[in-house]
Amino acid sequence: MVRKLRVAAAQVGRIDRGAPRADIIARLVALLEQAAAQRVKLAVFPETTFSTFFPRYFIEDDAELSSYFEKEPAEGIAHCESVKAFFDRAKELGVDVAIGYGEETADGQRFNSASYVDSSGRTAGKYRKIHLPGTVEPFSKEPGVTNQLEKRYFTPGDLGFNAFRAPSLKQACGGAKSPIVGQLICNDRRWAEGWRVLGLQGVEIVCIGYNTTAWAPQLWGVDPASMSRDEAYADAMFHHKLVCQSNAYTNSTFLITSARCGVDDGVHPLISGSMIVDPEGHIVAENQTEDDELVVADIDLDACQQGKTKTFAFAKHRRVEMYGRICSQTGVVEPEEPAA
Repeated sequence: MVRKLRVAAAQVGRIDRGAPRADIIARLVALLEQAAAQRVKLAVFPETTFSTFFPRYFIEDDAELSSYFEKEPAEGIAHCESVKAFFDRAKELGVDVAIGYGEETADGQRFNSASYVDSSGRTAGKYRKIHLPGTVEPFSKEPGVTNQLEKRYFTPGDLGFNAFRAPSLKQACGGAKSPIVGQLICNDRRWAEGWRVLGLQGVEIVCIGYNTTAWAPQLWGVDPASMSRDEAYADAMFHHKLVCQSNAYTNSTFLITSARCGVDDGVHPLISGSMIVDPEGHIVAENQTEDDELVVADIDLDACQQGKTKTFAFAKHRRVEMYGRICSQTGVVEPEEPAA
């Protein structure tokens, strides 16, 4: 059986701190229109797509901080007035979207979230980032320093790693089974646990948006003099591709991953690396620029079956009785030194 689907990573380039929301929405809609013109059925957008990556800044003005969050109604993000124009256009064009944003709940909790909104405007799946990187306190309050304050501005996600069906894509796949989709956000891609939970649900497409700094020596815990900015960028890109390709392979799934990239404010560089990876870990399409760019590929979801039934046939080969430490322990516990 062949279950072909045209998908895209919708990369978004530089967005400065003071960028007007209307300008950002217009750029995102332009990417949607490009996707529809190329007959794309699913477009994956970055993390916190509707603004600059604000956790890099130490923000003391709560009015400014609040402006980066969407007050999501119970009906879902597609009904949020501040971003409704984007989702209305996606519905008109018949494109499913997976997109990240800052979410503020009715009771005031703030999450780094992503929703999968299908071409009917329905939220088919929602995820809140679980592995929040960085610190609560800033490395520095000086202008131009790249902080990483997600632990300050967000609550750790509470929705778990839940895969879901995307029936809106069933017809596009030839009327066969609906694709099984999962979502992660940025730093989650570095943690194998989330991938494996999705893999255990038979995931066929993982959608990941990210903002990954290309220069943050304080976050990395390295001496800035020990590497050049070019070396740091190359190293960040290497690790990005390493975890994306290896985890797609070990869970026999396609991956669509989309960057917010460029040099925000002319000061804060973010890596690109938007790409589509197949279930064998191969990159089948990737970005060519650091601007707004659509990375498109035709994928066959049945390509997941080789890994799911052979190399990584979980039911045959997993030994859960040996994995207890993974869920019973957080920090490292070293073995004792043997007696002399």
